[in-house]
Amino acid sequence: MPINRQWILRRRPEGEIRQGDLELVETVTPELKDGEVLVRNLYLSLDPTHRIWMSDRDQYMPPVEVGEVMRGGVIGVVEQSRSADLPEGTIVNPGLGGWQDYGVVTEGHARRTPRLAGVPLTAHMSVLGATGLTAYFGLMDIGKPQAGETVVVSAAAGAVGSIVGQLAKLKGCRVIGIAGGPKKCRWLTEELGFDGAIDYRSEDVGEALSRLAPNGVDINFENVGGKVMDAVIGHMNNFSRMPLCGMISSYNAEGPVPGPSDFGRVLMHRILIKGFIVIDYLPRFAEGMAELAPLVAGGQLKWKAHVVDGLENAVDALGRLFTGDHEGKLLVRISPEP
Repeated sequence: MPINRQWILRRRPEGEIRQGDLELVETVTPELKDGEVLVRNLYLSLDPTHRIWMSDRDQYMPPVEVGEVMRGGVIGVVEQSRSADLPEGTIVNPGLGGWQDYGVVTEGHARRTPRLAGVPLTAHMSVLGATGLTAYFGLMDIGKPQAGETVVVSAAAGAVGSIVGQLAKLKGCRVIGIAGGPKKCRWLTEELGFDGAIDYRSEDVGEALSRLAPNGVDINFENVGGKVMDAVIGHMNNFSRMPLCGMISSYNAEGPVPGPSDFGRVLMHRILIKGFIVIDYLPRFAEGMAELAPLVAGGQLKWKAHVVDGLENAVDALGRLFTGDHEGKLLVRISPEP
């Protein structure tokens, strides 16, 4: 059996992740039992929630324990098999396969990855994976977009936000994205078709919203939290909706996460704020994929993947999520595609 490199959580980070919080070790993969397959991981998804999993704060899943392999979503290829249903060479999604070269997975926990003509495998870690489903269900189920409404998306050039904005445009909405830097803002307006973009690094978000959304905001797809969220809430209309997908601005902070500074506005304008996690919609994943796949195959949804080579670079790459030094979906290429 092959040697397996694994990133182990050695201590819970305090603030930003530092050297020594995780350690890359080598182990030997165990022998397979009947019904098991050895998956060689191809791509690892890097997500803001990884920072939460490293902590022991209140969260939607049990935290990764100190001494355990770091949790993370992967896609891989079956290298060895003791399963008639998953022969060698099958591309599979074993779910949270972890930050490692290989994973031993039971056949019931590895889903075959469908291939679409002309669509790269990385799409299944982005627009055709949990990222796309997060955008779809958050916008459609909680946002409930109607033609003519104004939608604001924070972290709009990110993996989820860029899909949300495009889906809202397909529903006939006016879409304004908030992103960091002129390059990302140009991508939103010139390539993705957003009606406006706000560079939060060089503009006052509240003032920009007054200019770009003079009639107020009907849906705020929130990914950032903090000052950006406060600015958008200050422009939300009566009976507006806020799918709360993430608050990445606070993930490296210690202590309780503050809410809106003017919570009274939520009451006075009857704003619906609902937090959600994509696993809430697990029973409906097939429904979401049925909507997204034709849009991807037909070129109606655009997306980017920022791929960092090498499992050994996973920790450094994760930091890009918090500096904005990436475009679209952030992935680590662990090994070559077959």
